[in-house]
Amino acid sequence: MELRDELPLDHRLARVYRWGAAFCGVVLLVFGCLGFADSLTPFDTAGEHVAGMSTNGVLSLVSVVVGLVLIAGAVIGGNVASTINMAVGILFLLSGFVHIFLLDKPGNVLDFGMTNIVFSFVMGLVIVTFGMYGRVSSRLSHDNPYWQRRHPAQAAREAETRRAAPEPVPVPIASHTPTGRR
Repeated sequence: MELRDELPLDHRLARVYRWGAAFCGVVLLVFGCLGFADSLTPFDTAGEHVAGMSTNGVLSLVSVVVGLVLIAGAVIGGNVASTINMAVGILFLLSGFVHIFLLDKPGNVLDFGMTNIVFSFVMGLVIVTFGMYGRVSSRLSHDNPYWQRRHPAQAAREAETRRAAPEPVPVPIASHTPTGRR
């Protein structure tokens, strides 16, 4: 059994996963490239700022790598993009929590400040939302492939009912319009 066999095939939701991954990937890529453009030293914690957030060379590298992973997910698309979005979003949220406790401590090697933590939480929530869109809800529509995968018996009954229903007969349209005369 392979993962691709367990997830529904590409669906119209795949556009949401792709655009979300691409948007967030480009934002991270730009932030990382701006850090490289400033020639930051790798583990400097002196408080260099790029785009309003403190950064150093390692954080720029991490941002570029994660941005490229998200963009690769957008290129691949479908369920892969959704899964990558969820994984990266959760990592961003965990990073925000970890760095709250590392503020002003020697273990803060990525030079996170409070703006970085807020950005990590916001970006994590945005990425996770893009990844979970249409996959996680208590009221998924019955044409949603994730709903169909979770309720195979009911989906099969509904598909059989649709196949057994008679085709609607088209109503002919009159070739003339009423003139209103009597």
